[in-house]
Amino acid sequence: MRKEDLVRAIEEAKKKSKKRNFLQSVELIAVLSGIDPKKHPEHRMNEVLALPHKPNKPVKICVFASGELARKAKEMGVEVVTREDLPKYADKRRAKKLAKNYDFFVAETPMMPLVARYMGPVLGPRGKMPTPVPPTADPMPILERLSRSVRLRIKDQPVVQCLIGTEDMPSDQLAENAMTVLSRLEEKFGEGLARIVRVYVKTTMGPTVRAA
Repeated sequence: MRKEDLVRAIEEAKKKSKKRNFLQSVELIAVLSGIDPKKHPEHRMNEVLALPHKPNKPVKICVFASGELARKAKEMGVEVVTREDLPKYADKRRAKKLAKNYDFFVAETPMMPLVARYMGPVLGPRGKMPTPVPPTADPMPILERLSRSVRLRIKDQPVVQCLIGTEDMPSDQLAENAMTVLSRLEEKFGEGLARIVRVYVKTTMGPTVRAA
């Protein structure tokens, strides 16, 4: 996949997209052949990938923590759910609302069993189980990395669709983000197992444009 082909497709997608009263995302769609995630669980994918260029769109992160990690996360303005708060999420409606409102979750390792108990039934099916971190971890680099990350997910169909940025970003930066995603897919499945057969880009409300 050539960068110039992605730049061309991104430019065309931007041009064809009508102006909206909100900042639209730019999305990448990659279609693979040679894998069957319905029959083979090992062909499924659920990974968080950091992009080289941070999208101009806030990423919402929630941290399950107590003690020092909770204090540091709160100082950074991040939503924190403490050990004492977790039992409240036995209420499925409350748990679903939390799962919907945040893009990524982080949990200190000792709290993972409790998180799995109260939030696992909701976060698991959504592919949003928390990233475990030590209680002594510095949250700054973890949260910075997540702020420029996307989730790559293959569940039932051999297709990955993810955000690569926003329409106000330079097209070459969007193309480099797209190349990072495609490179990870090639690395994940390797030559001979699967190959990327079609690549498209689109804005949130705009038409799909084929890049390759």
